[in-house]
Parts: sequence; structure tokens; C-alpha cells
Amino acid sequence: MSIDTVSHELPAPDAALLEIDQASVMQGEQLALDRLTLRIAAGQHTAILGPNGSGKSTLVKLVARQLYPLAHRDGSGTVRIFGRERWHVEDLRRLLGIVSPTIQRHCTGDPPLQVFDAVVSGFFATRGVTDRHLVNASMREHARQALAHIGASHLTERWMESLSSGELQRVLIARALVHRPRALLLDEPSAGLDMASRRELLESLRQVARHGTTLLLVTHHVEEILPEIDYLVLLRGGCVLQQGSKAEVLGDRALSSAFGANVQVTRHGDYYAAALS
Repeated sequence: MSIDTVSHELPAPDAALLEIDQASVMQGEQLALDRLTLRIAAGQHTAILGPNGSGKSTLVKLVARQLYPLAHRDGSGTVRIFGRERWHVEDLRRLLGIVSPTIQRHCTGDPPLQVFDAVVSGFFATRGVTDRHLVNASMREHARQALAHIGASHLTERWMESLSSGELQRVLIARALVHRPRALLLDEPSAGLDMASRRELLESLRQVARHGTTLLLVTHHVEEILPEIDYLVLLRGGCVLQQGSKAEVLGDRALSSAFGANVQVTRHGDYYAAALS
């Protein structure tokens, strides 16, 4: 599927964030997504929840245009983001910011990368900036604002590899926000964080949601589902097991089925927790 011949025009503001019609994706010789069908409306804060091996990471790569679905003879298998199948990746990044382990590894390798350059490079979907990139004053100001918005201004002159896990996640979120995108896709953003750092990061993401950026959170931890998120997609075996409102999906029976164990869900203030019973 080519993404190099499409228009640069922006989609309609009310176009669905994501529409997937029976998409199948192979990872090696394994079917990672099996005719998965999913629709997430514009402005709908959503959590995609499931155990390891359920297809979450593959779904992230599908949305990020790192993988493409198999072509089915019946014409199904389409993936539309903001109403379109075809995108210039640079244009898509202006509308959909992405934070994932792949991007983290990309930004923390050699040669060393300074935090501010990492954030500015979000405008170009590259690793850092070079003499080939024209970085103007507006871009620099947006980078400073994104760092401030996520509470990371004090990290501006640090090197990426010197950051703690929590600091690194904040910088990567700032990088994804420099375009002021409509939506932010987060793949396991709290992985490797201690309890205090995780709660601090989640509270920062609540502020992002309150300022109008739609959150698409991919996780296997019920504890990470923000109060602002009211739509859940539950994955199992590369398929959607159940989807709907938090009240409908976030219950003992559905989670027990997804995780293959007896799971008990409890509520603690604005957050939920799950444990084996």
C-alpha cells in the first residue's frame, strides 16, 4: 500500500479516530491480529486492554504504519485513521502523536541526543535534527511549551540516556505533543516506573486529556485506566473480545475471560484495580 501519492489536506474534524475492518496481521509465521474490527470515535478517550500476546503491540504498529494488514479477497482488511486509508507519515504525525517502546529505543541509542533536540525532532518524525532540517522559532517555542505542559522544562539540556524512566516518558510525550495533535497513542507508557512515578505520569496525562487531546492508551494494567477514559477495548488472541463503556467492560467476568484467570475488579476513588481471586 503506497502512502506517497495522497493529498496533504487535513481530514474533517469529526472523522473517526480509528476504523479497522477485519484486519489480519502476520508477525513472522504467527497470526497476530485475526480479522480484528474496531471503531473509535473522534474525541473518545479509549483504553485498549489485554494480556501479553493479545495483539496490543501489533495493533499499535498497525496504527503507527509500521505494519500493514493482509489483503482479503472480499475487500475487507482496511485501516482508516481520521477517515483515511492512505497517509504521508509526516502528515499523520501532526494529527496523531505516538509514544512507544520503539520510539524510546530510537531516541536513546547512539549517538547521544539532547532532550530539546529530541522534542523538536517530533516535527520531522526523525531522530534528532540535522543541518537538513529547518527549525524555526515557532517550532522551538512549541517544543518549550510541550515540555512545560508535561512538567519537563527542567530536563531541556539533559541527554536522553541520562534520564530516569519517568523523565524519559515525559520527554517522549512532549515530543509527541509538539504538533498539538488531535490524539495521542500511548503504548504501555508506565512500563518500568515505580508506583510514585507512575501516578505522577498518569496525572500529567489527565491534564493532556483535559486540554482536548484524545488519549488512546494501550496497557495490560487496569490501574492505568485514567478517570477521563470511558471507552474500553478488550483484546484476546488477536481479536476484540469486548468493547464498550467502562461500566460495561471493566468487570470481573470480562477480564477473567480475557486473562484466562479469576480476576476481581475493585474501585479506588477515580481509579480501578484488578487482582486474582
